[in-house]
Parts: sequence; C-alpha cells; structure tokens
Amino acid sequence: MALPSTTGSPQRSAPHRPRLAIPVGDPAGIGPEVVLKALGAMPWADQADIVLFGTASLLEQTLKSLHLHSGEISWPQLKDLKLEEVTPPWSLADMNFGQESAATGAASFAYLQAAIEQTVGGNFDAIVTAPIAKSAWKAAGHIYPGQTELLAKGAGVERFGMAFIAVSPHTGWQLRTLLATTHMPLRQVPDALTPEVMGTKLSLLVDCLQQDFGIPQPRIAIAGLNPHSGEAGQLGQEEVDWLIPWLHQQRQRYPEVQIDGPIPPDTLWVLPGQAWFGTDASAPQRAHDGYLALYHDQGLIPVKLMGFDRAVNTTLGLPFIRTSPDHGTAFDIAGKGIADPSSMVAAIALAIQLASKRHQASAKSLGRG
Repeated sequence: MALPSTTGSPQRSAPHRPRLAIPVGDPAGIGPEVVLKALGAMPWADQADIVLFGTASLLEQTLKSLHLHSGEISWPQLKDLKLEEVTPPWSLADMNFGQESAATGAASFAYLQAAIEQTVGGNFDAIVTAPIAKSAWKAAGHIYPGQTELLAKGAGVERFGMAFIAVSPHTGWQLRTLLATTHMPLRQVPDALTPEVMGTKLSLLVDCLQQDFGIPQPRIAIAGLNPHSGEAGQLGQEEVDWLIPWLHQQRQRYPEVQIDGPIPPDTLWVLPGQAWFGTDASAPQRAHDGYLALYHDQGLIPVKLMGFDRAVNTTLGLPFIRTSPDHGTAFDIAGKGIADPSSMVAAIALAIQLASKRHQASAKSLGRG
C-alpha cells in the first residue's frame, strides 16, 4: 500500500487556502496516531492544503495498528493524503511503538527540519508539530530545549515566545497564556527574568492579541513572581525592585492596552477558571484577553487543568504560524489506538484560523483586501 509523495513545491489550489506542513513527531509516540485521527475527524480538504512530513512506512504501520485496535472506524485513506517523504538518518526497521531511541529522535528531528526548511522557503504558511521526545533528540545528538527553539533558529529569529490557546467547551471563552520563561529549573527563574525579557514577551503578546486575534485594545494580566506578589517586599524583592517599576513603564509604552499586575499567582487564575467553567455568567466579559505567566508551571498548571485535551501550543514571533498539541509523546499508550486527537484537531484548526487572518491582513496592507 504505497503512499504518494509530493514533488516540488505544494501548489495553492485556491487564493485563500492556508498551506499547512505537519511533521508527524516521534515515530514511537502517539504523534502519527493523533495526526491520522485528526485528519479523519474533520473535512480539512475544504479548508486548507495539508502535507505530512514523515515516512510512508511509518504511516502504514500506524494505520494497521489503528485498524487492529479500532477496525470499525473509518480512518483516512493513505492514498488521499499528501506526504513529503523524509528519509530518516537511521533505519526505523526495528522501531516499536512506545520505545523511544536515538533512531526515533533522529527521525522526528529530520521531519521537523524538513518542514521548517520548506516553510521558510515559502512553500507553507504554517507548521503544526506533532509531539517529540527531547530525550530522544538528545540521544541522537540534537541538544535543544524543545521544538520551539529549533523553529526559532530555523526561522532566524531571536524574539519569540511560547503561548497556549484553548477554547472552553462550556462557555466558548478563549484562554490565551504566554510564558515569560519556559524549560528551566525553578531556581534559575528569578535570575532569568529581567525587564528586557519581560518587555520582549509583553510586546509579543500585544502583537498577537492585536494582529492575530483582532483585539485593538487588549486587557492583559501580568502575574507576580512571589507569593502574594511579594507582599510589599516581605515575601520577595523582585516585585518592588523592578517588576512594578517596569509595569509603570509599559503602561506608558502601550497606552491603548490595559495592563494589570503584578497579580498574586494564587488569585490570578480565579476569574479565568470562572470564565472557562461558566460558574459566573459575567466572568467571560470580565476576564483578561491575555495572561503573562512568569514561569512554566505557573502558567501551565491552570492551562492543563482547564484545557488539557484541547489546549494548543503556539510560537509567537515567527514569520509563519506554528501550533502544536499541548501534550507529549505518551509512550505508555503509543500503538494502542487510544490516543485522544482533540488537541491535534484544535492545533490544526487554530493554524488555519491564524494563517487565514495573516493572509487577509497582508492582502489588506497591499491594497488587495
């Protein structure tokens, strides 16, 4: 059962159809499974041109596994999918689902690198990345904190940020959270946070809300670092020494933006929680348009508590759209046919939405829209 490979540059079949590249992630993880499930869940062909980056043999193996565990479900036909065949540096002949290795790490790195090269070259508007294992990357000799950093390097940008977007199934309210720092030990966070870093992240969030989400006068909440936001220096000096003065400067820099903070971390997420779960009818209107968390768990514990199966990781600051499911490789369930594709479905949908909006904005700036 052969899977056709694309040759040359993918062709846009309609003027406003976004072109999406989807590297399928670590072959031993749930990436290939959730990609195939997501493509079978929605009529994406009506909305975008989608090309997978991976290997035909891997997708065929994944599909056989899905048929074995859930044979009654109609999965997408491989002949109907577009694939950019990427030959892994090392053979995957001995690959088993659930068992990461240097070979699977090298393969997922190659898939993503090929997608980046073609997207930077203008062939795609967005990349939707499936999960990879950083430990497998490291075993293959690729030392990166994550896919975000490789994307930024490939795009040649130094100003970038990791944001998480999720839409509540209860109220339709949209949670948008940006992390000021990402994958680092907690003891390093206070030293990593500086007015310059915070200024970069805030500018990314303002640009995202105004340009990608069409909110000209956004309301942004900034978290404090210490318990009770330092309580006037009694529980930490960072707020008093530089965070509060920095906030005063940013309010002058962005007069059109409502910037609130530093809000104590233990109360910051009360209103978003009410807006998400619908426990207060007025909460969606009162909640902020964007949230800037200062470190990884401060932002991601509430995101995953509220939207674990539907949150989308998106990289701000790139010249193209990048989205990704907000979950990992889940090696413990890989190959069992039980992975939930909801977050991948949301990632594809958000990539289409944001790429379409950027296209419209670009056409308008050129006087064509």
